Amino acid sequence: MIGLRYKSHPWHGIPIGPKSPAVVSSFIEVIPSDTVKYEVDKLTGYLKIDRPQKFSNIVPALYGFVPQTYCHDRVAAYCMEKTGREGIVGDQDPLDICVLTEREVTHGNIIVSARPIGGLRMIDGGEADDKIVAVLENDEVYSNWEDLSDLPKSLINRLQHYFLTYKQLPGETPKCEITHMYGKEEAQEVIRRSQADYHAHYGDLEEALSLTLLEAFNFSQRQQDLLKGLD
Repeated sequence: MIGLRYKSHPWHGIPIGPKSPAVVSSFIEVIPSDTVKYEVDKLTGYLKIDRPQKFSNIVPALYGFVPQTYCHDRVAAYCMEKTGREGIVGDQDPLDICVLTEREVTHGNIIVSARPIGGLRMIDGGEADDKIVAVLENDEVYSNWEDLSDLPKSLINRLQHYFLTYKQLPGETPKCEITHMYGKEEAQEVIRRSQADYHAHYGDLEEALSLTLLEAFNFSQRQQDLLKGLD
C-alpha cells in the first residue's frame, strides 16, 4: 500500500528484474535530444540538472543506470584484474548503461527493459566507471545484435568519443580513458559484481523498510491504546 501512495526511489526502489544479468531494468536519465545532462538526485530520487552537454556532444543512446547496483570494491577489483593496474577504486555510483533502440524516445525519467551485449571499461580519474551497452528488449532492429562485436564500428566509435570527451574542456588534460571494449559475458559479470557491491553496502533495504513500517504500525497501535486508557 505504501508503494501505491509514494513514488519509489529510482535507484533503490525499482527491482533490477528476475532475468538479471541477461535482461535488466534500466532507469533512463538522458536521451540523445537533451541539451543538458540530467542525473538522479541520490537523496530525493528526482531528476536534477547536472550540467549542460559540453559543446557538440550528443549522447548516442538512451543513457541511465541499472537500479540496485553500486560500483565499489568488487567492480574495482574486476577492473584491476582486467587492466593489470593497481589503485583503482569504484566510483560509488549505480552502474551506468546505454540502451540502443531504433525508436525515438522523447523524454527520460522512464524505465526500460534492456539486454546487455557488452560494455566499455572506462577509468575516470582513477575510478572504475564502466559503461554497459545494451539493446532495448524486443527492439525490432537492435534486438538482433547479441554481442558488442555485432555493432557497426561507427556506432562503437560514437560511444567511445562521447564518453572520452563529455567532461573535457579545451586545453584540459584528458581525465577519462577507455582501456577495453568487452562483450556480453564480461558485461554480465560487471552487473553481478555491482549487484554484490550494492548488497554489501546497502544490505536488504526492503527488509529494513518493512521492519521500519512494522515498528511505525506497532507504535501507532500503542499510542491509540494509551489514548483509550486516558478516556
